[in-house]
Amino acid sequence: MRLRDLLDAEDLDLRLLVGDERALESPVTVVYTTDLIDPGRYLSGGELVISGLMWRQAPADSETFVATIRAAGAVALAAGTAYFGPVPQDVVTACARHGLVLFEVPPPVSFATLTEYIVGRVGTERGDQLAARLDRQRRLLLALAQGYNVAELLGQVRAETGLTCRVLTPSGRQLAGDGDPLPDATLDRITDAYLRAPRLPIVVTLSAEPGDAVGQWSVFAGAGALADRVTTTMVLVEGSWANWPDDHLDTITQLCAVVALDEARRAPVRQVAHTLADGVLALVAQGHGSGAEAHALLDQCGVDPREPFVAVVAGPGPGAPAGATGAILEDVAAHLGRGAVGSVGPDGVTLALVPAARIDAAERVRAAALRLTPAMGTRRFCVGISARTTDAAIAGALDEARHAFALARLRPAPVEVVTAAEVTSHVGLLAAVPDEVRRAFSARVLGALATRRAEHQDTALEETLVAFLENDGSWTRTAQALHLHVNTVRYRIGRVEELTGRDLSRFADRVDLFLALGLR
Repeated sequence: MRLRDLLDAEDLDLRLLVGDERALESPVTVVYTTDLIDPGRYLSGGELVISGLMWRQAPADSETFVATIRAAGAVALAAGTAYFGPVPQDVVTACARHGLVLFEVPPPVSFATLTEYIVGRVGTERGDQLAARLDRQRRLLLALAQGYNVAELLGQVRAETGLTCRVLTPSGRQLAGDGDPLPDATLDRITDAYLRAPRLPIVVTLSAEPGDAVGQWSVFAGAGALADRVTTTMVLVEGSWANWPDDHLDTITQLCAVVALDEARRAPVRQVAHTLADGVLALVAQGHGSGAEAHALLDQCGVDPREPFVAVVAGPGPGAPAGATGAILEDVAAHLGRGAVGSVGPDGVTLALVPAARIDAAERVRAAALRLTPAMGTRRFCVGISARTTDAAIAGALDEARHAFALARLRPAPVEVVTAAEVTSHVGLLAAVPDEVRRAFSARVLGALATRRAEHQDTALEETLVAFLENDGSWTRTAQALHLHVNTVRYRIGRVEELTGRDLSRFADRVDLFLALGLR
């Protein structure tokens, strides 16, 4: 109830001594009766204080009493007239000075009657509010159970409250909501505020800066207070929640709970998608990335194998906790569209194949990932992205992304994204070669050496060849690296030359063997 309701109660016959129209709109949450001069420690805010003024021994006491209860959050004072008669002027003056509404209680009205009236009204209103809250919750849950999606629920909330709502991921991707996507500058500020705020909800005020959407936005968590914000959605509502009616705020709170429930409901669907992606990646590892089965799985994952896409490798930095790599990559990669995101490996690393119709795909992923920086804490999120490719070179693209990921892990920032263009070595060249060409070249160059390794499980010759190439053809350094006699190294390299038909004293033959080993 509000203070104005007390004046409308004919049975109480209260007289207003201090207070304007705005002050009378203040809500009353509880009644407290006292004749202590300093009752501040017993007040928590929103009270109507009832007093017979027995504490007033001198006019100066009025200032002390009124200042104390106002500072404690009281909204009004109801002063009895049984002891002093009409309320003393010093009490009126003190209430006016501190902006405290003052009622005079006539002698026929007992404090018990006034208290009973207020408690009854407040109790009835709270019961009505609880019933309304349960009804709103029931309607939202029923709509979700009937198959309504989150976008339709937002429309239902807007029809009831007039509030425009959006559901965003921590990286700023809009899952549902009215209107066009927000400008990047606006998303940068909102996601930063969401991830840094010690508690929610908060209000983000946007000024007329270039690229910003002017106005205020209220940011709510789409999950509980203890949830990891880097993996949970936020509910964004236009306007400041501090100015909303109580029922509107309650509706948005209920909406947040339903959004969290919908996210949990979709978890099994995401797991199925991970399983499909794992199937694609397994086929690629077996050399069948361009086959019909891989194409069918890619289609089911939402990736058109006939259109350009990028390979992405993501995981934690060295020594950093794995955190929620899979969920983060799924969110960040989805800025390019629905993709094939695999399960998280034991080392926290996740692989993905993501549509890249736009040439700025890598930069879009980078911008989305960097928005998560404020929430990383001790975690690190490292990403390697290949150049745009097609199904003919999936294995090469994944290799390219792995090398970019390795470079990202060497950098110090909490969030690092490295693209193929930043990996300036032969790796970038080889990764673009179609898979069947890679395999054919490796088989032709290594020849009988590869056959011997497969048939006899003998890796000694290959290990010696690798060490010889890494040590620039130095017999002495190769022998030291392998802890062998120089003559043993010479014998093994001679056998390699016999099996491959190559002369390792020639630079061109060394390059061919080096590339063939890397293309296996």
